[in-house]
Amino acid sequence: MKRLCGLLAAALPVLAGAGDTFLLRNVAVHTVTKGDIANGAVYVRDGKIAAVGARLNLPKGVRVIDGAGQHLWPGLIDSGTSLGLNEIRSIRESADLSEIGDYNPQLRTLVAINPASDHIPVARANGIAAAITLPEGGVLAGQAALVHLDGWTWEEMDIARAAALHLRFPVLSTRPSSRFSRETSRGTPYTDARREYRRKLQALEDFFEQARRYRKAKVANAPGFKPDVRLEAMLPVLEGTVPVLVTASRERAIRDALEFAEKEKIRIILAAAEDAARLAPELKAKNIPVILGPTFRLPREEDDPYDAPFTLPAEMHKAGVKFAFASFSNQFARNLPYQAANAVAFGLPYEEAIKAVTINPAEIWGVADRLGSIEEGKWATLIVTDGDPLETRTQIKRMFIKGRAVDLDNKHKRLYEKYLARP
Repeated sequence: MKRLCGLLAAALPVLAGAGDTFLLRNVAVHTVTKGDIANGAVYVRDGKIAAVGARLNLPKGVRVIDGAGQHLWPGLIDSGTSLGLNEIRSIRESADLSEIGDYNPQLRTLVAINPASDHIPVARANGIAAAITLPEGGVLAGQAALVHLDGWTWEEMDIARAAALHLRFPVLSTRPSSRFSRETSRGTPYTDARREYRRKLQALEDFFEQARRYRKAKVANAPGFKPDVRLEAMLPVLEGTVPVLVTASRERAIRDALEFAEKEKIRIILAAAEDAARLAPELKAKNIPVILGPTFRLPREEDDPYDAPFTLPAEMHKAGVKFAFASFSNQFARNLPYQAANAVAFGLPYEEAIKAVTINPAEIWGVADRLGSIEEGKWATLIVTDGDPLETRTQIKRMFIKGRAVDLDNKHKRLYEKYLARP
């Protein structure tokens, strides 16, 4: 019996690594960072890219996968979703997006993710291999997580469990809270709106000050010091190891957010910044990246140019601001590549559109040493396509996450096949 157990234990490492070691050849390799190889090959060993080139000399016995003249790209990255947190928003039991209270920096999105969500395979089937999952609600909503879109558990999906702290920056607004509410149909007087805005901003500043005092007391081991999970979660932010993802759309909110970041000496990433072009030189000067929302949308204001959402990525590129695309959705995360493609039609260079869903988000989220391009030493998180991944007619033929082949079956495909075969 002992001998049998020993033999099985010795065989386990071989079996575990058998599926993530292979040679993928006869493909057009699009490395994103180091040019293209028209007819290339990639050698994957133990889930990582070991070699990239036109001709590779490999050990005997390596499993070979023939790409049949198809294209190889890095897996796409969606920089803002609710994947795994929200199945049907109108059904409370299936949505785990927020908690009670305005300040919840201790909340970890990663542990709330449902790996069995039907939205995940749908996004995966369109080439999206990794995504940021965002908490919502309150001011400090919690810790956003960067995950692979495959795994039985959240531990297996984990890439960066605290990729950023999500701050929903206070907004000064005099508009009605709801167009269907008679009580608020006239909006809020400016003086009242400004007073409320100042109150919220002061509360935010007070919370950061409280976190600083907590850090000081902890370092000094002050008498009577008691651990606090909320303030403990703020320490990586104050130390600069975890950035703050600031959701701020309007020009004023963006400007105030920049002033707040400078005052608090924190590292920020802007999200859903629709007016970012108006502050592009300042964003460039301060090296602040931006996560752009969908381009398939209407302008926010009636007198905005009709193509304002379409041209924003090109304006960011011209200003030299690093940016990435996000769907800010779960059911529409699959459209991420088409949002990037739409920006190409309105002035964004094609190469920059590809970078905005691959290497740019990897750099913004601090994982460029593992994801975002096809280079030696990085994880083999790859997609094989029959064409340009930004084109709607392109099919994703294969996906590998950390060298492991991923099933591309999904609910949409099953329904399509079901009704296609209807008598």
